[in-house]
Amino acid sequence: MKTYLAVYLGSLLLAVVLTPIVIFLARALKIYDNPNARKVHAAAIPRIGGVAVFFSAIVLVIITLFLDNSIGQSFREMQAKIITLLAAGTFIFLVGLVDDLRPMRARYKLAAQIIAAIAVCASGIRIDFFMVDNLFTLNFGWLAFPITIFWIVAITNAVNLIDGLDGLAAGISAITCAVMAVFAINQSQPLMAVLMLGLLGSLSGFLFFNFNPARVFMGDSGSMFLGFTMASASVICATKSGTILALALPALALGLPIFDTIFSMLRRYLNRRAITSADRGHLHHILLDMGLGHRHVVILMYAMTAVAAGLGMVMMLVRGAEIVAVFFCVILLLVVTFRVTGAFRIRSTIAALKRNFGISNRSRQEVARFEEIELHFRAVKTFSQWWQTVCLAADKMDFISGSLHLTKRDGTVETFVWKGSDEKVDLRDVVKITLPVRDRRIDSALELNIEVRANGSLESAARRGTLFTRLIEGYSVASLPQQTKSIPKTEVLVEE
Repeated sequence: MKTYLAVYLGSLLLAVVLTPIVIFLARALKIYDNPNARKVHAAAIPRIGGVAVFFSAIVLVIITLFLDNSIGQSFREMQAKIITLLAAGTFIFLVGLVDDLRPMRARYKLAAQIIAAIAVCASGIRIDFFMVDNLFTLNFGWLAFPITIFWIVAITNAVNLIDGLDGLAAGISAITCAVMAVFAINQSQPLMAVLMLGLLGSLSGFLFFNFNPARVFMGDSGSMFLGFTMASASVICATKSGTILALALPALALGLPIFDTIFSMLRRYLNRRAITSADRGHLHHILLDMGLGHRHVVILMYAMTAVAAGLGMVMMLVRGAEIVAVFFCVILLLVVTFRVTGAFRIRSTIAALKRNFGISNRSRQEVARFEEIELHFRAVKTFSQWWQTVCLAADKMDFISGSLHLTKRDGTVETFVWKGSDEKVDLRDVVKITLPVRDRRIDSALELNIEVRANGSLESAARRGTLFTRLIEGYSVASLPQQTKSIPKTEVLVEE
């Protein structure tokens, strides 16, 4: 127990010493997190605090590994796994640090996380089976690899995405580390207990400078390292203890960031945005918009995390089906929290899914019509055939009308007109587009005007207009054979 206390206090003191140094270096090198429309801070803040978190934890942990006690013995028994975990965690820290210095694309960070997770899996750190007390055991076989990789990457990004307010990610991670440390001690896993206490101490010291008003942010170097290390450590705990509690406890303690990530991805999908794009729809943003102060939001989310983690620890005291019951009760509590705050609404989600399905189905139909009409354009040889195909395209794409102004060599202007159905159209439901049409003559000005029926969706009208524009641009009058340019007999001519 003295070793545990020494690791915690040592990493705490080291963080208190290192963090001001990191702040000084960040200011000297001008490494700031600048405010923007999405972020809540109003001034530039140093953003490489993860350096202090990383070194404060890793130094004490590495020193402890070589002690001549149960911790050192445990390290020697699983040396390859621990070295791989620490090396992969260091790699993730460095990737995050590069992103803090010069932002990189999300896909590259995701690729780095997957590579690190694969390395951890290859060392033998895997979720090979799923056991709930004496109720049942589920062996995953070859699925252990993808399941473990998904778990590590998911937790890494959940912690990264919750880092939106002063002290929020650090505080929630500290609570999670404390829960995991208690579990590791209870399960006689001193090595994992030391790792979690090292992280807990470094976060405790870092929070002196990170809590609102923050003097430094941990950045991706800190949040990604924390998420990756906690996720990997939970897998080791699950492997050695042979119980699902090792995964369930951190999952519940990190319930807020996990569900916030899930609902954020769902929200962005429903809004037809990239799931990695930034927005202001996270739980902490919603609480701020409800009128709560910055500190109040952070403390409230600390409290919710502590309640979820505390209820989760009840699973250590019960057996059998009661474990499952407690787990799902806490999950339900977390979902209700997001529902009450408005971060997740079932009816609006279902409505958005129906809307997106309708838009996707309509888009496929419009593209299919475009491809069909394109075949007709490829067979066009004369101006008459070209205009007839233009009229066919207008009809297929549900246009209201179309007209082409043609200036002849003698200076007179002829207008070719196509009309759709006589159905009355609300003028507010009409999109008008004017397109220039390339002719053979440089001095000839062809102008094609179309009226598109919106059908309640300006997006659909714009998409059909765009597809029609592609046809006109790809198959213009200038592309017709030189010898023919006759006036279409079937069209209405208006002399001006």
